[in-house]
Amino acid sequence: MTNKQDTLAKVRVDKWLWAARFFKTRSLAKAAIEGGKVQLEGQRVKVSREITLGDRLTIRQGWDEKDITILGLTEQRGPASVAQGLYEESKESVARREREALLRRAAGGLNKPSHRPDKHERRQISRLRRDGAPFSESD
Repeated sequence: MTNKQDTLAKVRVDKWLWAARFFKTRSLAKAAIEGGKVQLEGQRVKVSREITLGDRLTIRQGWDEKDITILGLTEQRGPASVAQGLYEESKESVARREREALLRRAAGGLNKPSHRPDKHERRQISRLRRDGAPFSESD
């Protein structure tokens, strides 16, 4: 019996994204495609579009954007080790994602307060939310 992965010439993009484990369900893959989060060769793609070996996809998931090249086709979802062999992410894409993650981590530290607000600070916050009045030194 031949391997179904070897005999496929084209696969629907939603099935492939699910099989390659980019999305947990096909309906999540479909929603991402319809929302414009998946592009084929820089163009928006429809759910039923068939992809072939060598096609380049851009997939946006949350903050991350991945540029991948398709190396294998399958409609069956298998183990993660097999799914990782279905595509290759470009080195520029990996470097960009790591750089952006580093910037997000660095920026996230600026927004964290060093302590919980005390009674006086809570009153200032509630006054600001209620009235939109700026803080004064006498408060």
